[in-house]
Amino acid sequence: MALLLAFLMGLAVWGAFTGIRMYRADAKLPGDLALALEVGATRTGAVDSLIDRMGMRYAPTVLRLMGPKQVAKYRRKIDLAGNPGGLTIDRYAARRAVYGALGGVGCLVFLLRGDLLVALLLLAFGAFWTEVGIWSAIRIRKDVIERTLPDFLDVLAVVVSAGLGFRQALDRVASKYEGPWADELRITLRQMDLGMSRRQAFAELRRRNDSEQVAMFVTALQQGEELGAPIVDTLVALAKDMRRTDAQNARRKAARAVPKATMMITTFMVPATMILLGAGLLLGSGTDFGSITGE
Repeated sequence: MALLLAFLMGLAVWGAFTGIRMYRADAKLPGDLALALEVGATRTGAVDSLIDRMGMRYAPTVLRLMGPKQVAKYRRKIDLAGNPGGLTIDRYAARRAVYGALGGVGCLVFLLRGDLLVALLLLAFGAFWTEVGIWSAIRIRKDVIERTLPDFLDVLAVVVSAGLGFRQALDRVASKYEGPWADELRITLRQMDLGMSRRQAFAELRRRNDSEQVAMFVTALQQGEELGAPIVDTLVALAKDMRRTDAQNARRKAARAVPKATMMITTFMVPATMILLGAGLLLGSGTDFGSITGE
């Protein structure tokens, strides 16, 4: 046991020195990862940057082990998350390699010490920590986009009704907004500038966002273009429908919250209150517990 622990400690020290050497060395990186490290250097913290550089050599191996279907699945998730902190599929693989190694070594060490709970927690950390960050970014980004879209459509309708063309109005309004929805519109406008048709550019916008409201926006624009409907009326009606949908979703969430709150009160608060009341009555009654217990 002592020899095994000494071996693991030596392995950890060797890994730390190897990571520092890799961090300082000018290693040849995969193209996507090199671009992400260059562009995202000011968008990530020191810890994430260190982890990316430690795992960069193992990113191609992790991607090969994942297989094409898993790679496509996680590339889609990263797109839905909006590439938080300059995250790409190669950076994801680098982080997964480092977190997996740390979680595996930590799990083995605590298993040898007999601490099963900590070992399982470390194993879960190595397996799922990167996914937790992506999942959280997807939810936050989707909520921000769906809150922004109705007001954006109202402003866009006003600007279009003032006489600007749809393309120019979209550019003008997008420049006044910040956040994920403005970023998505700038990407769409850039694609149109590079020669992509408006229909295809907005189809790509829908593909990058797992949001029902974004899908409604793109579908309404495409149907209005095909049928020749006035764009201003389409935008105003769409904004009203989105606000109605938001109100319905809020009522559904409130309805689901009531049973949950009732269950929590019944399960925890009522028994705890009864225990406190009973204890207070016993202490206030002046009962001699020594005579009851015979002490």
